[in-house]
Amino acid sequence: MSDPKAVLAEFGAKIFEKKEFSALSDLMRKDYVQHNPLVPQGREGFQEFFEAWFRASPDFNYELQQIVSEDDKVWAYGIYSGTHAGAWLGIPATGKAYRFAAVDIFRVENGQLAEHWDVLDVYSLFKQLGTIG
Repeated sequence: MSDPKAVLAEFGAKIFEKKEFSALSDLMRKDYVQHNPLVPQGREGFQEFFEAWFRASPDFNYELQQIVSEDDKVWAYGIYSGTHAGAWLGIPATGKAYRFAAVDIFRVENGQLAEHWDVLDVYSLFKQLGTIG
């Protein structure tokens, strides 16, 4: 079994930094289980969601702050940021910059991401985009 930290580090470098979705089939199971209701299930659902996010925020950035793993689980605490330049999550482009914290938890199976949970500061995100007061 591959080291979960190494799997997640490679995933972050290829998908979030380089936006190379061609690497996704090596890094994520086809039947990837997503526990965030905004993101569709499976590898295809993940790709669909993040391609839309990257289009809406061409300057999308993820800053890893801390990573911890135990057995087949890996936790990453990081900061997502960008500029809301296109429609995303049903919100028309605002042109506003955003920056919010998140904890992402993954289960790794046979060297691939198999399952995901997250805790996101969506209040901060939506406040920065001006969708809530």
